Order: sequence, then structure tokens, then C-alpha cells
Amino acid sequence: MTTREARGGTLVLGGGFAGGYVARYLRRRGATIVSLENFMLYTPMLPEAASGTLEPRHVVVPLRLMCPHAELLLGRLTAVDFEERLARVETGEHVIDVHYADVVIALGATSRTLPIPGLADHALGFKSLPGAIHLRNHVLRRLEAAVAAEDDEERLEELTFVFVGAGYAGVEALGELSDLVRDALRHYPELKGAKQRWVLVDAAPKILPEIPSRLGEYASAQLLRRGVEIHVNATLEAAEPEAAVLSNGEHIPTRTLVWTAGVMANPHLSELGLPLDERGRVRVDETLRVEGLEHVWALGDCARVPNRRSDQPDPPTCQHALRQSRRLAKNLRGEPKPYGYRMLGQVATLGRYKGIADVLGLRLTGFVGWFVTRTYHLYQLPLISRKLRVVTDWTVSLFFRRDIAELGRLGHPPRLGDD
Repeated sequence: MTTREARGGTLVLGGGFAGGYVARYLRRRGATIVSLENFMLYTPMLPEAASGTLEPRHVVVPLRLMCPHAELLLGRLTAVDFEERLARVETGEHVIDVHYADVVIALGATSRTLPIPGLADHALGFKSLPGAIHLRNHVLRRLEAAVAAEDDEERLEELTFVFVGAGYAGVEALGELSDLVRDALRHYPELKGAKQRWVLVDAAPKILPEIPSRLGEYASAQLLRRGVEIHVNATLEAAEPEAAVLSNGEHIPTRTLVWTAGVMANPHLSELGLPLDERGRVRVDETLRVEGLEHVWALGDCARVPNRRSDQPDPPTCQHALRQSRRLAKNLRGEPKPYGYRMLGQVATLGRYKGIADVLGLRLTGFVGWFVTRTYHLYQLPLISRKLRVVTDWTVSLFFRRDIAELGRLGHPPRLGDD
């Protein structure tokens, strides 16, 4: 076991959007980041990575480049002693005790799951980069399976795709992947004229409940025009090996069930002895300091952050995490001040050349909404090099159709002698 001091006195637990930006905004003061990965994932671009519009490596940013003055410990946090200001980290075969002056809790969120029969066994997630790429590979394999199907009934089952959760993640993932399938079918003459079925399910009375009604209605109309079935006021009752059962009585034969029904705070938080709210989020005051603890701070998806410019705590979005990290970095460097931020707007894509945007009260749809959404995401992405890579991918996609190679075995090479 070894012992070291956190660089600059600040230990950041979590290398996601919130934690990564805190370390970045501390600049030359530096920080020590504890993370399971050496990159920060920009989740709003996951749908485009899944559909092949963006190269998967371009939606992540290496933490060592994003935070050049920070130290990175690639490992798992196992314990924190808030009185002694000491954290224990396992990095492979080593255990490191890190002393700190201030600790920032930025452990993020995980997919919110419910005790639905069969959900864990038969549903696909869409929260991480491996999950998004696995979904892409799975969808492409369904096309191959549809070619080999013995009859139209089995073929339709292979070409039925059910998405549970009609928030940003569900709507954008469905839009991008349906475009991928439409482009890919050009190369499958055996499936010419084959019927597809795309289904979107949500317990709310409408899709995209977070955005203004007019934009939500436009999104719904666009999806319906593309043949998407929308089931609102409905929940998933059971996930069967080859079917999804809904609360409204629908029994949908399918080999593809995607779960995008929200997120929950990292369950590891309950093991750290932190004050949590009813949803498992860390309670913090207006300065982002954890209630009842000195020199302990929290932000992002894992925290319940009060916003002095809003009646509600901040939602788990990159837009809010970015502003929280700016405020927290200033509070760590000087006199703590309350956090307050008025949301600029909300954006979402609905597939190629279709989008919606609510920016400073201006509501945009269609190509303009799609362009504004892409521009906003590009602005949020750190590093000029990453922005240029993304712009290059977008430009290439204007002239060439999506690649349909299924690369499910990448990262899992065969044993010597088996290749």
C-alpha cells in the first residue's frame, strides 16, 4: 500500500462530465481524479456513435488531455474517511491512500431499472459507450437474422425494435438507429419491401415531457410520419426472450428491447455515509458543499443541487453539470458563493436533418432545429482537436452513407490458436 497527497489538495471522485470539468477549470492548481476510465464520455452524442454517424472514439475525451494539470488514478474508490480526509483507491494490483484538503463527489448516475420480470435478462441499455456500440451491433445482426428468417412472421419479429423511455435518450436513439436501418437496407435486396416496426413506450402522457408542448407535439408528429408507434401512459410489464409485454395489453414480438427510462444516482453513494435524499442523490447546499460535512463537495447527476435561479433542483443534464463545475471550481479557489443558473434552452435530434430546439424562448424545428442542436453539442465538447474530429465525421456523413460493418468482436480477441 502506498500513500500520496492529492495534487493541488483537491481529490475528484469521478471522471465524467461534471468531475472532468471541475478538474479542467482548476487549471494550474491541479487535482487528482479517480476514475474507472481514462476518458470523459459526452453522452448527448451517444446516439450518433451508435448509428455510425460519429466514430465512437470521437465522443470521448481523454482525461489527460482534457485536464493537463491533473493527476489521473485509474481505479476504483473503495472507502473515504471524511474526518481524516483520506480516500482509498484500488488501481489494478495496488492500493493507494490519498490524502486531500477538499474532495469532490462526482460519481454520476447509472440506468434506472425497475423490478420488471425479465428486464435484466432481455433488455439492452443505452447509458455507456460499450452499451451504445453493442446496440448498434445487435441491430445490424437483426438484419442478418431477418435475411435468414423462414417466414414473414419471423422476419417481422427480427425487424421490430421497442424502446422504453421517451425522454431525450430514447427519442434520439430511436431516430438515429431507424436511420441506420433504413440506410443499411439498401444493401439487403432480400429485405426489399419487408415490414419494419418501431415502437416507443413511455409512462408519461406525452413524449419528451421536459420540453415545451409545441416542440413535443412536433417531435411526436415527425415520428408518427416515419411509422413509429407511440404508446404513452403505458409501462413495460414484462420482458420475455422474444417479446415485450406492455401495461396497455400490447404483446409485441421482438428480439430488440432497449431500456432508456431514465437514470438514478450511483448506488455506490450509499456506502460512503453521505446525506442522501429520497432518490439516492447527495444533498448539497447552494455553494455545492455537502450538507453537514466540511471540505466535501458534490455535483452532477449524483447530487441534488439547489439552484437559486430556479424553483426546482437541477436536472441531470450536461448543460447544468457544466455550470455547476464552473461555480464549484471558483468556490474551491476562493470564497464560496451560491450557485445559480437559468437554463438557456433544450435541444434534441430526431434523426438525420430533423431536430427541435428551444433556445432563449425561440422554438425551432426541422433542419434549423437539427443544425442548432448539433452546433450546441459541438460547443459543449471540450478540446479543439475533438471538435474538429466531430465536424469531419459530420461532413463525411453528408456525402457517404453509414457504414454497416458489425464489429462486435472488437476488443474480445480469440485465444492463440483459435483465430
